[in-house]
Amino acid sequence: MLKTGILLPTSGVPIKAKKVSLLQSDFNDRFNVNREYVVSLKNDNLLQNYYIEAGLKSWSSKPEGIHWGWESPECQLRGHFLGHWLSAASKIFDQTGDDEIKGKADRIISELYRCQKENGGKWAGSIPQKYFDWIASGKRVWAPHYTVHKTFMGLVDMYKYSQNSKSLDIADRWADWFHEWSGNYTRQQMDDILDFETGGMLEIWADLYGITGKQKYIELMERYDRPRLFEKLLANEDPLTNKHANTTIPEIHGAARAWEVTQDSRYRKIVEAYWNQSVLERGYFCTGGQTNAEVWSPKHTLGTRLSPTNQEHCVVYNMIRLADYLFRWTGDVNYLDYIERNIYNGIFAQQNPYTGMVIYYMPLHANSVKKWGSPTEHFWCCHGTLVQAHTMYAEIACYESVDELFISQYIPATFKWIKNGVEIEIKLNLLPKWIDTHDCKDNKIHVEIKTSQPIEFSVNFRIPWWVDNAPDFRINDESYNTDFKKISDFVTIKRYWHNDNITITLDKKVYTVSLPDIPDMVAFMYGPTVLAGLCEEERTIYTGGKPPGQLLRPFNVSKWDKESFYTTEQPINIKFIPLHDVINERYTIYFPVK
Repeated sequence: MLKTGILLPTSGVPIKAKKVSLLQSDFNDRFNVNREYVVSLKNDNLLQNYYIEAGLKSWSSKPEGIHWGWESPECQLRGHFLGHWLSAASKIFDQTGDDEIKGKADRIISELYRCQKENGGKWAGSIPQKYFDWIASGKRVWAPHYTVHKTFMGLVDMYKYSQNSKSLDIADRWADWFHEWSGNYTRQQMDDILDFETGGMLEIWADLYGITGKQKYIELMERYDRPRLFEKLLANEDPLTNKHANTTIPEIHGAARAWEVTQDSRYRKIVEAYWNQSVLERGYFCTGGQTNAEVWSPKHTLGTRLSPTNQEHCVVYNMIRLADYLFRWTGDVNYLDYIERNIYNGIFAQQNPYTGMVIYYMPLHANSVKKWGSPTEHFWCCHGTLVQAHTMYAEIACYESVDELFISQYIPATFKWIKNGVEIEIKLNLLPKWIDTHDCKDNKIHVEIKTSQPIEFSVNFRIPWWVDNAPDFRINDESYNTDFKKISDFVTIKRYWHNDNITITLDKKVYTVSLPDIPDMVAFMYGPTVLAGLCEEERTIYTGGKPPGQLLRPFNVSKWDKESFYTTEQPINIKFIPLHDVINERYTIYFPVK
């Protein structure tokens, strides 16, 4: 039996900071284009499959504007997107106080309540209840647990972030259906059922146990345990190679949340073993992504896996969530470095900054091109994680404990904090500065700290893995000795703060990253950003004895232009731009070097 203590944050344990507001930057721009897309979708279309299942609507022909693709009434995953939408809407409201989106989301919750009532008072899904009987009998059906998990997730997030008590009531009564249904099966039968993609059902039961403390959720957590995956991880076996990645990551989220609400050490060991197997022992592409055709590649064997189907967006988003769990447990900066790499080269690179649309995969082969989704015709799984991903910036920018703050990502934002009754405001901005035309180091960070009265506390600043030289810190225009020791660590400044200014310089450079199994195939990076070569074929880069990173020079340097580079001393020189700035251009990431 699981232990039932509720885990609470203790002194020294980072938790996500509250009261974070984004300032003008690329992060805020991407947040806003995502918000505009979320608001643009009509309630009736978001609810279409719930209405059909509840018998409240039907059509004899395809209505104009109806959501299609994976949301069409003939798709077995229909309705999955609304859960993502509710999660995104709830976090947008939590961060901005956006009354328009709050009213829209509350209306949708009221309609889901109506649908649940029409379905008999428990079932609130967009798909038939019989789908679950089908998987129990071995009949093929496409991931019903995955589909309903998304709705549960949206309901729970609407309660947590938007204080909508009706959404918790819907989820709690719907959980009764699953408690009764799953109670009909033995452990062996449940293991067979859960071999179908289960999404984050375990995480939902753990979340609801953390909120309500009800015994039924402990029982559901036990029933939705995944011994066929978890026990192999605990035995240090490899259950991942060539297996569907995004089937297992949400199940590990479940183990992570289960550890937080029960303190059962088995769950934490499962999560740590998964990270070790999926990241540390497996390796990843320069972008931080790892998958090909949605499956985990063999360990450190990526050279043969460059393709049009690399780096599924859902995997990127869900691995960022996993890294967030682990950072909050350990305080280890390596998890934050991983998040940063995947933000720039995954979440940014897989969103069109003008339309807000997503690419399902991030191609990494020669002559790649991004294939964008549409606002209402596709609704892939990655379309769902898209709208959630761009609400996470405020959450990952700063963490707090009882006595200190952790500046984890250099995202322009304002952080408000109260310590011992003293109001504290920290404002972080980036100050781009091009040093000269040969070496562009543009990562100056300006931090203002204002307090209602002088107070002593610690601020921890992350020193990323890509920093070229020792960081330079100045407080109130005076040099400050940080006793810097290593990259991928925090520099901690503890002092009495009142009205103070900090300037931090983190030098960036162009460097190369090799494929782990093909050392002379390299990608170029500038700080945390992967650079894409604008060429339609694989070209050899000739080094002439120089480090390859020195072969790129900045192009059209000014404070108004986006970063771009050209190779030098090549038969035909290649222009490079950040992968996240590529829209419709053909590009290549990895190049052989001689």
